[in-house]
Amino acid sequence: MKRLLPLLLCSGLSLTGLGLASWPLLGHAEAAPRIGSHDGYTRLVFDLSGPSTVSTAFSTGAGGNRVLNVTLKVPVKAEQETLSEPGVASYTAEGQRISIQLAAGVSTASALILPAAAGQPNRLVIDVPLAGAQKKSAGSARPVPAVAVRKTLPATSIKPSSTARAPRLSVVLDAGHGGVDPGMVSRWVVEKEVTLDVALRVRSYLMARGVNVIMARSSDTQLSTNKRADLEARSRLARADRVNAYISIHVNSGSSAAEGIETYYFGNTMNPSNRSTAIRENGSGSIGQELTRQASSTAQNLMGDLLSQAKLAFSAQLARNVQTQLIGMTGADNRGVQSDAFYVIRNPTVPAILTEVGFGTNPSEGAKLAQAGYRDRLAGAIASGILRFLKVQ
Repeated sequence: MKRLLPLLLCSGLSLTGLGLASWPLLGHAEAAPRIGSHDGYTRLVFDLSGPSTVSTAFSTGAGGNRVLNVTLKVPVKAEQETLSEPGVASYTAEGQRISIQLAAGVSTASALILPAAAGQPNRLVIDVPLAGAQKKSAGSARPVPAVAVRKTLPATSIKPSSTARAPRLSVVLDAGHGGVDPGMVSRWVVEKEVTLDVALRVRSYLMARGVNVIMARSSDTQLSTNKRADLEARSRLARADRVNAYISIHVNSGSSAAEGIETYYFGNTMNPSNRSTAIRENGSGSIGQELTRQASSTAQNLMGDLLSQAKLAFSAQLARNVQTQLIGMTGADNRGVQSDAFYVIRNPTVPAILTEVGFGTNPSEGAKLAQAGYRDRLAGAIASGILRFLKVQ
């Protein structure tokens, strides 16, 4: 990328014109709000410029959806954004008022002020309970932290950020397979179970550092029973105007002797002998072969496009960061960073990678992947790689 940027600039093309101005290494907006999807509720956290009280009222918005109107004693940065988080359709901030339009079928939300403490500013915390949730909302008698790591996770070197105002950074985590598609199945593990557990742990670590996380799935489900539609829906979650990176997590399959971790970014295959991995992750069988051929054709066409080359260069950098951390924190065999035609990372317009965190078919790695402690180590490594790429200290 260091060689690519001077070429782009000398050609008379600006970074803004290429759509790169919002990419993570070239600057980002402030976080207002931080948004996280939890089990049972969605939370929005707005940093405030000073102490405030809060009053709330509900109104009816577009399409008959309920709107939570929050009035503060301090002004907020004027901003408006459409969201795709569970339970929340959009938010508008202007003057001393923040309005949260709830998603269809959601009828309530709550708000409270968390005073400045431990290096954190005053914060407005809005919780939107989801249907059937039994979780405590922000209106509970005892406030909960604005961003919390799951208490079930072992200690990790990733500590909550003490920065008063963090950049607005957002990533998509795609837990591979799910629902009707189990992925790799061995005597030790089922791929869809490992990828979901690891992804949820990565989410906790990233949110502890103020990074917003969009989950492709947060339970054992699929986005579509049609494999092509499923992969398309996952990849559409990443748009350059909303997120900074896309990470798809998978478990590898092979002979009982095959082992190690490898991370991919999109492009022409570096090793034709590994093409079976792309075919398998693209759906296996005839559908996997068809989608891999289509993705390969896309990869070939990208070679002449400057914007696409820039995206691939950033993707390669993200892949190297994640792979380095995975190997360093697990001691697994290093199968390296490679490129191949994975359908799910074909379409994102942001840096996108797919990581194979080990071979579930290997007796040693399969047994490790079944252990919560090892999955947490993988999650910590992936999160560390992402944070290094995003320049989050």
